Amino acid sequence: MKKGIIGKKLGMTQIFAEDGSVIPVTVIEAGPCSVTQKKTVETDGYEAVQLAFGDLREKLVNKPRAGHFKKAGVSPKRHLKEFRLEDISALNVGDVVAADTFASGDKVDITGITKGHGYSGVVKRWNAHKLRMTHGVGPVHRQPGSMGANSSPSRIFKNKIMPGQYGNEQVTVLNLEVVKVDTDKNLIAVKGAVPGAKGGIVFIRDSVKA
Repeated sequence: MKKGIIGKKLGMTQIFAEDGSVIPVTVIEAGPCSVTQKKTVETDGYEAVQLAFGDLREKLVNKPRAGHFKKAGVSPKRHLKEFRLEDISALNVGDVVAADTFASGDKVDITGITKGHGYSGVVKRWNAHKLRMTHGVGPVHRQPGSMGANSSPSRIFKNKIMPGQYGNEQVTVLNLEVVKVDTDKNLIAVKGAVPGAKGGIVFIRDSVKA
């Protein structure tokens, strides 16, 4: 990883290219992020920088975290994230990382928490086929149906599609293209969809497979 930043998903819109084609984009408020800690091989066994994002009132910060911010000389922030960059020599505690870290045309990977749907059935959760709406099939038509033989093995194998918790999990989308960067407003427009709801926190890094 060469560069990374913390951002907040603002929503989706569209941008018109020079040839008139429409590009669906997700707008992300990327930074400004403050460097609150710098880890080295000598002290921690690996190299990384910790970034902080989102202003927070001092009365809402507990004492350990307040001391952490005070040591770094940074105002209290709401979100912290560690990025294991290849080269951290250019960053020091107290520096600010802004949206201009990325440029138009860059390929990025974005990590976020998907929308939670609660306890969901197999039709919604796994896109299972509903049972036929004919006589003798009811009264439930959205159940999973047969799960295998009865006498042997007399149980349901693991990893069968079943109802359960759907969403609210960490997902990373790879190789998204940065369409536009607004350095004045710290906005990044990324082509395509990004995990999470509006206002959700996302982590942006340069693509590992580009």
